[in-house]
Amino acid sequence: MRLGPTELLIILVVVLVLFGGRKLPELAKGLGQGLKEFKAATREGAVEEKKEDEKA
Repeated sequence: MRLGPTELLIILVVVLVLFGGRKLPELAKGLGQGLKEFKAATREGAVEEKKEDEKA
């Protein structure tokens, strides 16, 4: 299922109505930090997995 520009615009408007303009930067910052931590953990897991494979 792919979202087109119309669906994304509708979602953005709903989020704006629910949270207000003042909360959006805080939500975006939190989302960005969460993604950054997730990517770091994923990379760390891949490195550990590679080390285990080399030991075996």
